[in-house]
Amino acid sequence: MYDWPELRPATDRFWSALRDALRAEGMAAPERLERDRDAMAVWTDPTLVLAQCCGLPFVRALSGRVELLGAPDYRLPGCPPGFYRSAVVVRRDDLRETLDAFRGSRLAFNERGSQSGYAAMLHHVAPLARERRFFSRAVETGSHAASAELVAADGADIAALDMVSWRFIERYREAAGRLRVLLLTDPTPGLPFISALGADVPAMRRAIAAAVVALDAASRRDLGLTGFRPFDPGHYDLIRDRAAAAERLVAV
Repeated sequence: MYDWPELRPATDRFWSALRDALRAEGMAAPERLERDRDAMAVWTDPTLVLAQCCGLPFVRALSGRVELLGAPDYRLPGCPPGFYRSAVVVRRDDLRETLDAFRGSRLAFNERGSQSGYAAMLHHVAPLARERRFFSRAVETGSHAASAELVAADGADIAALDMVSWRFIERYREAAGRLRVLLLTDPTPGLPFISALGADVPAMRRAIAAAVVALDAASRRDLGLTGFRPFDPGHYDLIRDRAAAAERLVAV
C-alpha cells in the first residue's frame, strides 16, 4: 500500500526478505511482487500468498474471506505498536486553527474506500456537522499525494493523509512545503497484511516478523518500518464502528 516509485527498490528488498522467510517456514512464495492487478482481485484471489490492504475494505468486504495476519509498525507518534493515524493538512498560509473553522470548506480525499483519507476525516467532522453537512465540496483525487497537491494548489482547503504517506510526501513532494498539519486523527489499527483463507496464520506471522528483522537497516529506514504487530479481526471493529457512526451524522 506504500509502493511509491521512490521506494520500490526498498519494497522489493523487503519482499525478498519476506519470500525467504516464508520459504523457510515451508511455504511457497513467488520470486517477485505482482503490481499490475486490481487490488480487490488480488485481495480475494484464493491463491493469495501475502498482500496489504486498507482497514476499511477489510471490515466491509474482506473479513471472513481472508486470513488477517497483523500490521507493520511504523512507530508513529501517539500510536500503539501497529496502529496508525492521519495528518489533517491545510495550506501553510491558511490562518484557521480549528477543524470547526473549516466548516463550508473544500475537502480533498483519496477515495471513499480509504480509512485514513475518508473515514478518519468523517469521524472527526461528524460531531460538528449540521443537517449532515460540513464541507461545501468534496473532491476525490485518487491518492494521498494528489490530495496534498490539490490543497497546496488551492484547489481544496483540507485533506486527511495517512501519516506514513505524509512522511513520504514531506520527503519526496515539493507541495509539502506549502502545507501544515492542523491536527492528527484518532489512531486505529494499521493497514493489515492478509493471506488467502486457510493459510497457516502462525507460520505467516513468524515469517513476517523474521523478515522485518532480516531486512537491511537502510531499507527499514526508507520504508519507516520498525516491526510487526499481530492482530485479529476483532481489533478492526473499531474502524467499522467509527465509520458507521460517522456516516449516520455526516455525508460527503
